[in-house]
Amino acid sequence: MKPAAVDSRILALAAQVTESSDRDVPVLLLKLKEILNSTSLGSKESQKVKQDLYYYNLVQYCMLVLKQDYSRLPGGWATAAQLSEILSQCCVGLEVKEDPEEFYNKLLPSAVDNLLFLGRRLQARFIRAIKDEEKSEFLRCFRTVTDAICWLFGGHIQLTECVLQSNHFLQLLITDDVETATAMMSMLQNILRANSSVLLHVDEKILHSVLDELVYKLSSTTNPVTGNAATKVLLSVAESHPQLVELLSTRYKGLRTLLSKQWAGKGFDRNLNQLSDLLYSESCRKGEMQRLHQAACLIQAVWRGFLTRKRLKTLPIAVTALQRSFRAKRKQELQHLKRLKEDETLRQQLQLQRQRAMRLFHERQLTLLEIVHAGQVDRYIQETEGKAALTIQRHWRGYRTRRKVHQQRQSLKQHKAAVTIQRAALKFLGKCQRKRKALSPWKEPQELTSAQKLALQQKLEDYIRLHPASQMAEEMSKELHRQAQEKLAQYLLRSSLDRRAEQRREALLAQVNTDMELLMSAPSLMEATEKDLDVFMSRSVPVACKARQSHNTMLKYTRWPWWKKLGDEFMDDDMIPDDVLNTEFGTLFIGGSKSS
Repeated sequence: MKPAAVDSRILALAAQVTESSDRDVPVLLLKLKEILNSTSLGSKESQKVKQDLYYYNLVQYCMLVLKQDYSRLPGGWATAAQLSEILSQCCVGLEVKEDPEEFYNKLLPSAVDNLLFLGRRLQARFIRAIKDEEKSEFLRCFRTVTDAICWLFGGHIQLTECVLQSNHFLQLLITDDVETATAMMSMLQNILRANSSVLLHVDEKILHSVLDELVYKLSSTTNPVTGNAATKVLLSVAESHPQLVELLSTRYKGLRTLLSKQWAGKGFDRNLNQLSDLLYSESCRKGEMQRLHQAACLIQAVWRGFLTRKRLKTLPIAVTALQRSFRAKRKQELQHLKRLKEDETLRQQLQLQRQRAMRLFHERQLTLLEIVHAGQVDRYIQETEGKAALTIQRHWRGYRTRRKVHQQRQSLKQHKAAVTIQRAALKFLGKCQRKRKALSPWKEPQELTSAQKLALQQKLEDYIRLHPASQMAEEMSKELHRQAQEKLAQYLLRSSLDRRAEQRREALLAQVNTDMELLMSAPSLMEATEKDLDVFMSRSVPVACKARQSHNTMLKYTRWPWWKKLGDEFMDDDMIPDDVLNTEFGTLFIGGSKSS
């Protein structure tokens, strides 16, 4: 289908706007009104004209020129008002198919902001105007701009939130001028008619600012026009959502009294009574809630008094228990302090003993040096230094080896894991290969030739002639069959037992490998935590008893003096008392799990 042709007037106007200066562009854009009025509203021709105006950027030009200063341009501020009307007429009913986000998310909010900025300029010039003719002209232009804004957000409801969130709107509303303030309150009422829930979606600060300004206008002026407009807006706000009625009655507690005393009998009693009824119903509901709250508090107070009296009856027992626990805790603290003091005394004694032993050692060395011949002193000092050097080297090599083993532990763990995975994979592949061989399809033997058949028949006859078959009785054949069946059953049973034994051996090997990996990956005693200890807990009581006894024996052995370690007394740890075997406790055991 061939697309419709573009209007020649649009093409000519786009060319003129592109070639003209910024001063002449607003006057040229006034021709858009004639183009828009040439088509009926809502028709396909009108939609086509608006789309062409948007695609040729004429709508964007209308939006941008609204920020110019029209005091020195041809036509003055009346041109700006007409352009605002043209802009709203172009945007309402426009359907953008290519890149709609650019139109809805950028152009329309920018158009609303520019229109409100133009309204602020007109409002400021209206306030500063002295002559009545100038005031009436600026007021007419201001109302034209507000009507254009209302027409714009009437076609695009999502713009109502943009209007309320704009700083220009709040500045336009905060004015002492009656005419412009009335026009702005009328715009606010149109916003609530178009989108009644818009006040719930805007920022709370903006909502409070708007409501503060409306209530301020009711309290600071006696003009019935301003009072009527503010009352209508507050009534629309209250009727839009019950939450806003609660906000009005809570934030402005004297609003109902102000309405009844100051604005009664001013010609808009109907709206005033409706707003008062809404505020009164909300206050009644709050009073009922307050009474319920007081009743709940009274019930709670009575119940708490009952509990307190009941607790006072049992107070002597509680005091006795408290004193007993306090005395026990104080006794424990005294015992702890006494133990700390004993430990400190023991530590000081050990330190003195070390110092005394060190002093005696140095004195002994000095005595030996006095006894040693003068010619052998150097040799003695060299031997002492050599022994000290060997001791330092031994400790350093041990430290270096331990650090190297600790660093290689992770790589060793990875190597063992790789070996285990490879072993399991090879075993699995071998099993699959054996199954594949066992389940391979039967291949039909190749057909024999005539000569081969004669040779095989001759061999068969020779074998039958050399080995004649013996006659067998029926009872004997049955007995042989029964024996064969018994041997077959024994073979199957033995193979099943062998298979179970093989599975058990594999499970034990897997457990041994797991225990080895746990031992290799176990942290050092300095880094071990309770979670690491849970891995090595055993459920078996005999094994736990044996581990505990071995651990206690080793600790006892480490505390023995050197002369006692020369014998075999510490090796006698095979006897385990019976009462230990009957005790359930958890201790460290490699390869087990936490006892229950």
